[in-house]
Amino acid sequence: MDTKTIKISPSILSCDFSHLADEIKRTADAGADMIHIDVMDGAFVPNITFGAPVVKSFRKYTDIIFDVHLMINEPLRFIDDFAGAGADIITIHIESCNNVKETLEYIRSKGIKSGLSIKPKTDPESLRKYLPYTDMILVMSVEPGFGGQGFIPETLDNMKYVSTMLKEEGYDIPIEVDGGISEKNADIVAATGVTIFVAGSAVYKKPDIQKAIEDIRESAIKGSKN
Repeated sequence: MDTKTIKISPSILSCDFSHLADEIKRTADAGADMIHIDVMDGAFVPNITFGAPVVKSFRKYTDIIFDVHLMINEPLRFIDDFAGAGADIITIHIESCNNVKETLEYIRSKGIKSGLSIKPKTDPESLRKYLPYTDMILVMSVEPGFGGQGFIPETLDNMKYVSTMLKEEGYDIPIEVDGGISEKNADIVAATGVTIFVAGSAVYKKPDIQKAIEDIRESAIKGSKN
């Protein structure tokens, strides 16, 4: 693996919401490659977070990539809103809608990248037929809905499966992982073929977020060489 492809996407779900714009700018200045924005509707997952107007309000503070993760039912309804708010990547869940292909194609039609995610217990084989319409695969390593959860080791099998499947099908699609990621496990995750690492608590709960980002990156680079 080309270690230059390792990217860190801190999840603002774990930052200080009372200073959200400042936190985003601070994260970009600290060397993050992307900002992961978890959008939850209280239905698909048992929590509620941001809407498109909030995303739009802090878009003007940075030009860093906005990695928007829609944990909502029937996401097609809101693609226009989040694309208009400044999303660079919009990821939907395979479990959240019956029109996955249509939604992925519509995301691309807005001039942005499409992502497709699976929960820990979802069969990764279900992703195969959607690979032609997908620019990124997000493998959840916790049950989506809340930050600060512990990494589920069994999800490493999902990551390995997706990595093998992409090679079989001849697609060079990056794999992202989200949930319980830190400098302590980024190496074993990277060894499966993952190149994009979402981290919340492991970044924002540390006194020095720049060092936290660097530590996760270094761990991932180490693992990617295995």
